Amino acid sequence: MTKQMSLGLFIQLPGQHLASWRHPASQASRNYDIEWLTEIAQTAERGKFDTLFIADSVMRPLDAHSYSELKLDPLLIMAALSTVTKQIGLTVTASTTYNEPFHIARKFSSLDHLSKGRAGWNVVTSANDLEATVYGKEKHLSHSDRYERAEEFLDVTKKLWDSIETDAVLADKESGHFLNIEKVHPVHHKGKHFNISGYLDSPAPPQVYPVIVQAGSSEAGVELAARTADIVFTACLSLQQGQVFYQNVKSRLAKYNRQPDDVKIMPGVYITVGKTEEEAHQKRAYLNSLIMPSAGLQQLSEFTQIDFRGQDPDSAFPDYDSYGDDPTNPRIRYKIISAIAKKEGLKTLRDVYERISSTRGHWEVTGTVEQVVDQLERWFKEGAADGFNVIPPTFPEDLNLIVDEVIPELQRRGLFRTEYTGSTFREHLGLAKPVHPSQNKVTQ
Repeated sequence: MTKQMSLGLFIQLPGQHLASWRHPASQASRNYDIEWLTEIAQTAERGKFDTLFIADSVMRPLDAHSYSELKLDPLLIMAALSTVTKQIGLTVTASTTYNEPFHIARKFSSLDHLSKGRAGWNVVTSANDLEATVYGKEKHLSHSDRYERAEEFLDVTKKLWDSIETDAVLADKESGHFLNIEKVHPVHHKGKHFNISGYLDSPAPPQVYPVIVQAGSSEAGVELAARTADIVFTACLSLQQGQVFYQNVKSRLAKYNRQPDDVKIMPGVYITVGKTEEEAHQKRAYLNSLIMPSAGLQQLSEFTQIDFRGQDPDSAFPDYDSYGDDPTNPRIRYKIISAIAKKEGLKTLRDVYERISSTRGHWEVTGTVEQVVDQLERWFKEGAADGFNVIPPTFPEDLNLIVDEVIPELQRRGLFRTEYTGSTFREHLGLAKPVHPSQNKVTQ
């Protein structure tokens, strides 16, 4: 079969664009309505997306003119959506900095069981240093410490998923054996960050491990992805940049005894579709016109980690080089934004926040259906992506356009499935189910 791309749907309600809540078609008042969330999920499943994806972080500053960061727990959202969908994957962000391995192992095992093998975990290390305050910590961990903890965190979590084998439950009424104790493998782990003894109190997830997603683009993040990830979500702004990142990740796999197809590289892509190219650009400009300056400056402050709040939006945007490198914080997203500003001649804070208000540093495609698909096809065929994390500007309008017009064109060109051929998230991705360590020992 000809290789086909994978697609995730990035759910940011009421839309990815900072001013999406002010769009006339927006249903911003329904952000916390399960019927509204169900409608979105079922539309994505109708489009045969591999997975839904909800990002998450806490203690993002609030702004009176922005839909801000008021949201529900995405794990609970996905648990609810598992009951109203049948095949689409369910991917949620959870931090290794402000959780414990047992919590994560238990929650994602539960989601994988409830969904019959559709759970995905987007592993992050909490770049927002304000998270420390709400979790009662005196200070945020440094970048290197966060990734060191994440490495050990993942290892321990997998040991917990392995602690009771999938077929350990017998429920044999005649013999009186409910559990095969020989298939229970208590965890005894003593490391720098975790000292754990015990087991997960549920059988292994249906996928053995939920799909592991990683989104870091720093050196430590890329190395962690090469060792552990099934999917890498990334922000690349050009075909050439995408190709370099793609090769960077794939070239690291061999040292971990992994094959190139074992990891799917899926850059984010913000898609604005119009009947004509002019209409598409007008749609984008209209959304930008709805941005309130305080909200734009707040978002720019978050991404650059420089406080622009209260400044004149028409003042000059500072060059990244004037701040120098910080070994404890590589400021990956600021580097991306600064590169955009240089390349496109963006001079003021307003210029920059209008530019990133939609994409937030991701690749942007604007045009007709054919123009959009041409670009996706080029990245896919020229070694920059195995698929994409699709970012609609608004819900439901732009999601419907993508499902009803863009995806049929991808299908017509043989680039995307017309039907699901599997039932689990791993099967959608064409990834083999991990082998339990006890089976590895038998074959060695």
